[in-house]
Amino acid sequence: MAEEEQTQLNYVVETVLKKRKQKEDWAIKRRERRDSRRKRKEDFKSAIKRPEQFVKEYRDKELDFVRMRNRVKLRKVSVDALKSKLLFVIRLRGKRDMHPKTKQILNKLRLPHILSGVFLKASELNLKMLLMVEPYVTYGYPNLKSVKELIYRKGCGKVEKEIVPLTNNEVIEQTLGQYGMICVEDMVHEIANLGPHFGEANHFLQPFKLKCPERRLSVSKRPFKDGGDTGNREEHINELISKLN
Repeated sequence: MAEEEQTQLNYVVETVLKKRKQKEDWAIKRRERRDSRRKRKEDFKSAIKRPEQFVKEYRDKELDFVRMRNRVKLRKVSVDALKSKLLFVIRLRGKRDMHPKTKQILNKLRLPHILSGVFLKASELNLKMLLMVEPYVTYGYPNLKSVKELIYRKGCGKVEKEIVPLTNNEVIEQTLGQYGMICVEDMVHEIANLGPHFGEANHFLQPFKLKCPERRLSVSKRPFKDGGDTGNREEHINELISKLN
């Protein structure tokens, strides 16, 4: 009888594997040390400030407050002028040059971080707040596709002070079942159509953490209608959502 030839399994010598593992460990340690040195340098630079830096930051903050007050005084907001009552708001920028009042409003809008986004129901109060922080945010009218993709891809809810991803319908049924929402699709419908329990659903949803695109956004403080990036971009918000989602 002809014996069947057995195919030999490919193997790597144990010493080669050990050397490979050592090289990987060294590479990780070198990267960690490099990152640590870079962070220490940045912390050192930020800790030491020249007097003129303090003066510039103070002037920028005061200028921000004056411009905010002028915007509210000169421009009127009207809910009736909007094409849709459902808005999606994205924070684009803002850190050192912000007045404390600006920071307070951004926190009220649940936008404490750059590239965070929230759904918002248009009202006189909300539009006034958006006008006050206009150089730092952009907003528009999300379509059903954008609402669905945001909630399905990046949706997280708050259950007993813990943030959990919406990967299980039980989480929604447990929290929002009393309002007739037992699955993600029910929540999408409630948000997209500004249903009677929009407030409860939106409060349960945590601010969306959007991704930074490969090419960083070059954000201009000018309004979108004037060729900038901030303020109301109406239906064009959906293009930005698809880029950041």
